Amino acid sequence: MRTLSIRIALLASAVLPASAFAQQTASVVTAAADAAADDAEIIVFGKGEVRQVTEIKADDIKLTVAGASPFIAIQKLPGVNFQSADPFGVYEWSTRITLRGFNQNQLGFTLDGVPLGDMSYGNTNGLHISRAIIADNIGTTRVSQGSGALGTASTSNLGGTIEFFSRAPQKELGVAGNATYGSNNTYRLFGTVDTGDLGGVSAYISAAHISADKWKGFGVQRSTQVNAKAVADLGSSATLTAFVNFSDRKENDYQDLSLGQINRLGYNWDNISNDWPLAVRIATIAANRGDTSVVVAPNTLGTTYPGAITSADDAYYDAGGLRRDWLTGARLAGDLASNVKAGVQAYYHTNKGQGSWITPYVASPGGVPLSFRTTEYSISRWGVIGDITADLGAHTLRFNAWYENNDFEQARRFYSMGSSATVPLTSALTYQTNPFFTQWNNAYNSKTFQFAVQDQWDVSDALSISFGFKGQSVKLSASPINPVPGPLATGKIDAEDLFLPQAGILYTLGGGTELFASFTQNQRAFTAAATSGPFATSAAGFAVISSSLRPEKTNTYEGGVRFGEGTVRGVAALYLVDFSNRILAIPQGPGIVGNAALLSNVGKVRSLGAELGLQWQPVKAVSVTASYAYNDTTYRNDVVNGVGTVIQAIKGKTTPDSPNHIANLELAYDDGGFFARANANAMSKRFFTYSNDQSVGGRVVVDGKIGYRFTSDSRWLNGLAVEGAVSNLFDRRYVATIGSNGFGFSGDNQTLLTAAPRQFFVTLRKDY
Repeated sequence: MRTLSIRIALLASAVLPASAFAQQTASVVTAAADAAADDAEIIVFGKGEVRQVTEIKADDIKLTVAGASPFIAIQKLPGVNFQSADPFGVYEWSTRITLRGFNQNQLGFTLDGVPLGDMSYGNTNGLHISRAIIADNIGTTRVSQGSGALGTASTSNLGGTIEFFSRAPQKELGVAGNATYGSNNTYRLFGTVDTGDLGGVSAYISAAHISADKWKGFGVQRSTQVNAKAVADLGSSATLTAFVNFSDRKENDYQDLSLGQINRLGYNWDNISNDWPLAVRIATIAANRGDTSVVVAPNTLGTTYPGAITSADDAYYDAGGLRRDWLTGARLAGDLASNVKAGVQAYYHTNKGQGSWITPYVASPGGVPLSFRTTEYSISRWGVIGDITADLGAHTLRFNAWYENNDFEQARRFYSMGSSATVPLTSALTYQTNPFFTQWNNAYNSKTFQFAVQDQWDVSDALSISFGFKGQSVKLSASPINPVPGPLATGKIDAEDLFLPQAGILYTLGGGTELFASFTQNQRAFTAAATSGPFATSAAGFAVISSSLRPEKTNTYEGGVRFGEGTVRGVAALYLVDFSNRILAIPQGPGIVGNAALLSNVGKVRSLGAELGLQWQPVKAVSVTASYAYNDTTYRNDVVNGVGTVIQAIKGKTTPDSPNHIANLELAYDDGGFFARANANAMSKRFFTYSNDQSVGGRVVVDGKIGYRFTSDSRWLNGLAVEGAVSNLFDRRYVATIGSNGFGFSGDNQTLLTAAPRQFFVTLRKDY
């Protein structure tokens, strides 16, 4: 409590004095508001790009709840499917984003060019954007629905890429901040101090803290972050940019559910974290029944579960996720000649993490029939990125190179929950020490080298052609740290392709209308971890597949038209993606048991679709944003064994978590003082099995926001705003996340997370 009080006091000290740095006259703020209203294009539909690209700016992120995931802001864009079980969209176990049928670990993510890995839970080669930067400090988000820029530092971008760019430091001294309070005892504080221009150097330091009780069950989700960034003008067109970002996140988990559990136990069913005696009772009954292989002393609890509970997997005691990250980097950029620009960037990331489950499948030594099971993470990675751009008149040549070395350690350990049937020994939000059993502990190393060469040829004022290729080499190794080898695979495996081409064409018709078309070939390199990739299977399984396993690849064809310069702007696009060597990781038993997954190459997948995005500003203060996407992503092959016998008939089936229809409509009003927003997001049903025998229904979810910002001669009021926000306005009950424990071939599975009900938040904001 003392530490928490200090954190709150420090953050408040940044927020409360903000008014002392307010502008001296109302005319400055009024002019800024007018300028913002004049710029209707807070959504930019990729003007000048040969592929489908959409950008949103910081103002769009402000339309959501303060501190919400930037993914919530981009779900209005064509083809974006984002889900989370919490109203802020930052609960990592539940966050899932897909583009054009490609799931999260098949996309690429960067922050200011620094690779964030595939952003999966338990990320082995990066970190989630909600930890990488405070949402208030994101300046621009760029979504490439089909394929990213050729030089994007990612080895997972089979499908699209999402690039985040931090805001630049302000050129004038200033302090800004906001404070939010809302449902489930949620409070969040954010404060930032900008130095202004100090003789060619400008910088800022920001801090944020959020604490929220879970909307169901018992537990809390907390995060503390600090960001610092500096930009130095070195003269002669040279600039040095450096940043340091820190994040400390602790989350109690929600329980994963199946459709059967939701129907039998209720939509609000969760871990029984408030009732340790009940957890001990259920685990003892499970042992008595032989459901968990745990041996217990003779007792009188019998073999009948209480109430509607029918198995030990119905009622886990608790689970949690802990992550502590440092991400730092620096970039030097400037002119090598009048027509040649270059940049070099270095970065370093370190992470300590722990994901926990209180499991009834392993007993504590000499005590209760439950134990504290962890998956522990340690990342130490560094990298260098370089780029050169030469303007040679009609031709613009670009060269990029990226190298990364990633040392990753992962372990599965078990810790004691004590011997008391009335009081647990520890909690899920505590880093554990002194395990009584280590199931496996492996060291993984990934060495990545990637380069890209591209030429943009401006054939005429109207016609531009781009072509180039990238090469990629990823070398992976796994070795046991325990003296006795564990049950998971070790060894070496590589993924290399030195010619992955990309080409595009852009034709400008005038009047704001452009035609574009592109072709891209991409490869998703393997990852080195115990919970994903080729080393996530057994040693015997790896020995069988290692010589024949091939990286997943895609050929993406897309084309479309961008239109509008006046009150209506938009884009319409069509695409075809051919996907080969699709690798499925099939879970073997409940996730809490932690059995090694079974890897299967299911051959080809084809994705066909169409996207439409529109933005209309009928009058200065009103904007209407709409999008629609149709997607048909299906498997082109059955799963066969070594002799060609079909073992799973999935040919023609829709891939899991790829809805056929996604639509979004947003209405926004801002006259410089009063502002309001309403957003409706619709999605059709989603399958969560490969055979399509299980699905969750479609839904329409509405969010809203309303507020007022003051413009006054008083420095205490100028730039001050108060706003109210509501998520899930009509209190819709639906399944948000699917696949939290993976996807099976058929049958119901404990891999669903229900969405948060209607939530209210009030924010007091002070901008520059």
